[in-house]
Amino acid sequence: MFVADNTRNTSGAGRRGARTPLRPDDLAALGIEPMSARSVIASALLGTHPPALPGRALIALTELFGIRPGTARTSMSRMVANGELASDDGVYRLTGRLLERQHEQDTGRSTDDATWDGDWFTVVVESDRRSMAERRSFRDSMIGARLAELRPDIWMRPANTAGPPRTPGVLVTRGPLECDDVHDLVRRLWPLVELDSRARALADALERQRSAIDGGDLAHLPSTFMISAAVVRFLRTEPQLPEDLAPTTWTAHELRPLYDEVNRDFRHQLRTFFASVAVTSGGTAERSRATHST
Repeated sequence: MFVADNTRNTSGAGRRGARTPLRPDDLAALGIEPMSARSVIASALLGTHPPALPGRALIALTELFGIRPGTARTSMSRMVANGELASDDGVYRLTGRLLERQHEQDTGRSTDDATWDGDWFTVVVESDRRSMAERRSFRDSMIGARLAELRPDIWMRPANTAGPPRTPGVLVTRGPLECDDVHDLVRRLWPLVELDSRARALADALERQRSAIDGGDLAHLPSTFMISAAVVRFLRTEPQLPEDLAPTTWTAHELRPLYDEVNRDFRHQLRTFFASVAVTSGGTAERSRATHST
């Protein structure tokens, strides 16, 4: 999402329409809910490469969302205790499952153009004697690998992406699939109409938010952050179907390059904000009064 680098794109500035940035009710209509301290912290780190940021920068960012510094510090401490973050000299970095999720998000932002050979992955759970935590972990890993559930404990997808993870007690097969109608199977596995509608709504939201990024107004940074996080979540699980199985119109193909373009400018705004965060002698994070020029 917010990959830290020194590249900034301004080539599209002259062709951008002056569309009104999204308001809170627009975000609610998209199903984008206010973010908790944990969500803001996790999303910021998930989009940073390498995934590490000073605690003061994370606290300052959460303050833009109306979250108290004490609440942010408590959330970071809990994430460290839960094995989601590690802390070293005031710098927090991703660990554990969140680090795996970053890889899933990164792969969701690009597609594999390799020719599909017609094979399918099928994953079957051997035993139903599993704890709730094991079931949840398995489901998360299948969703992260972009498989869909045909029926309880049977997951499938075309083998045009990296294979699903192999875990104990799970059978993973790859090979040709014989069925009456493969396109009907795809429609049973994924709600294609709903997914395409979601992709169109997110693409429109990104287009509308361009003016907020160009204006450099920090008041709009939280809404841009929330939209970006929603796009990344969508792309993380979007099925990336091979051309032979994808619908004729599939907006996700357009959403990826649009997100990359908008995100380049937003990264610059976010880096400018982090650079403006200063630490007082008492250790309180505050933003400098420097002008945030774009």
